[in-house]
Amino acid sequence: MFAKAAQAVPPGQEPPRHVAIIMDGNGRWAKKRFLPRVAGHKRGLDAVRDVVGACREMGVGYLTLFAFSTENWRRPQEEVSFLMDLFLRALENEVAKLHSNNIRLKVLGSRERFSPELAERIQRAEDKTAENDGLVLSIAADYGGRWDIVQAANQLLAEGATEISEEALAGRLSMSWAPEPDLFIRTGGEQRISNFLMWQLAYSELYFTDLLWPDFDRTALEQAITSYWQRERRFGRTSEQLPEHLRRDKP
Repeated sequence: MFAKAAQAVPPGQEPPRHVAIIMDGNGRWAKKRFLPRVAGHKRGLDAVRDVVGACREMGVGYLTLFAFSTENWRRPQEEVSFLMDLFLRALENEVAKLHSNNIRLKVLGSRERFSPELAERIQRAEDKTAENDGLVLSIAADYGGRWDIVQAANQLLAEGATEISEEALAGRLSMSWAPEPDLFIRTGGEQRISNFLMWQLAYSELYFTDLLWPDFDRTALEQAITSYWQRERRFGRTSEQLPEHLRRDKP
């Protein structure tokens, strides 16, 4: 369990242990090219492949992608249906590649509104890659940070808890098995976390880029990680308390 992972200062000049990304801008990418929104989602899948490959090669341990939020059900039904179908086809076509590259796949969020076929495909993909010990790729689908905190609290209440501590709650969140994200990236120009990993992002370094998700590639990821390396992560400490190699010159 990694409930207190963000309280330990990680080594400097190493790849972030955990990168979390909101993949924003597929629809706008398509609109700029006078294409239907679904074309942007298709191209966005290519960007996912690029970033997964780059993270694996760079030694990132955990990559979490926000694919579909609890609020995204409000989108036009045609687009929602396309996204569910795209998710299903991606599982069919990509899991063998993930498995051959020693990547473990996990899916975060509620599965109650997914079709039985999609829910079954998710479970099969997780089972197939469960023993892999390379990059852990997590896809947040029908996920919301508030939902995550509430379901964790409900678990504790069901267990008979009379009070809730930070440690107990963190241990029942959807990603209690992973270190909290070191680096959070959002593409598309918006600067908010939009109900994504609300608890886990408390001490993450935030990076926003105007690049639309289909245009985000390895070079863009390297730029984000370079920005991350330039941050001084103190977790409540002073600069003087940090090991010298973790200090960053400030203007």
